[in-house]
Amino acid sequence: MNKILKRALMPSLMAASLAGVTLVPAQPASADQKFLEDIGIGAGAGVVSGAIRGRGSVLNNAVKGGAAGAAVNAVNGTRRNPRNRNLGQDVGVGAAAGTVTGTITRPGKDTLGDAVDGAAAGAAIHIIRNRK
Repeated sequence: MNKILKRALMPSLMAASLAGVTLVPAQPASADQKFLEDIGIGAGAGVVSGAIRGRGSVLNNAVKGGAAGAAVNAVNGTRRNPRNRNLGQDVGVGAAAGTVTGTITRPGKDTLGDAVDGAAAGAAIHIIRNRK
């Protein structure tokens, strides 16, 4: 009996799972994609900013920039019209997120530099998003 159930149910379960996996990427691009893009843009800007300043590790600068990108995306996601972006607000939110993240990852070291890395990430996201 057990073999009969396996032979009857397993092919249909496999087909259903493959169909589900195949249909997931077919969904249209959503806010999640922009969220991940902003994290990537922020991480890249944080790395570049840290390299220009000559401070911090690449990984730490990427984490600070990624956190700033996530924060900027979250703030811009609350707007009624997402196209109304403000450079000052994006830079400020990025600086705040970079400072908080830097304080968590490396307490008491280069707080101003953390703010600069986050602000650079916020500015980069603002420039790239407004260009489109």
